[in-house]
Amino acid sequence: MKSGNLFVDMKPPAEGERFETLLSHRNLVIERIVSSAAIVPAEYVQTQDEWVLLVAGEAVLELAGVRHELKAGDYLFLPAGVPHTVLSTSQGALWLALHLHEK
Repeated sequence: MKSGNLFVDMKPPAEGERFETLLSHRNLVIERIVSSAAIVPAEYVQTQDEWVLLVAGEAVLELAGVRHELKAGDYLFLPAGVPHTVLSTSQGALWLALHLHEK
């Protein structure tokens, strides 16, 4: 069994985001994402469903043309094949992302 702490090493990168896989099991991948305030918005269209929880900080996402302003504790479901863009994040924003891949 692997254990850890979500809040260890939370220093954000100088720019962009840092992705760390916490668990990869069968068709489930759980990631921790630490964001800097210096991100370049890019549109993503993923092949898998994703559920994200903003654990700390603030962020603005656009999902299928709809703007979502998130604060700590907010979560959002990102269906496979639906375009989404992270428009902005606060320095040190902390995410928990669950990816559900097809078998």
